Amino acid sequence: MTLTDAVPQRIKNLLKQNNMNIWKLYKLTGVSASTLTYFINQKRGLITMKTLLHICEEFGITLKDFFDDPLFENVEED
Repeated sequence: MTLTDAVPQRIKNLLKQNNMNIWKLYKLTGVSASTLTYFINQKRGLITMKTLLHICEEFGITLKDFFDDPLFENVEED
């Protein structure tokens, strides 16, 4: 799995774990629903660290917690 695959998948997993959808995440973070949708569905490969930080804050986790997941153990280069 590449980093481009792992980050959106981690967000999908967090959405599911928190019984949340993209619309609710948008309302909580202020990150536009279209940006979230494009990124999570991998139509846009990049997300800023600032945006990722806002997402993590809404899930109540740190960036370290975000990346401390088995998805990132064997990440390959894009």
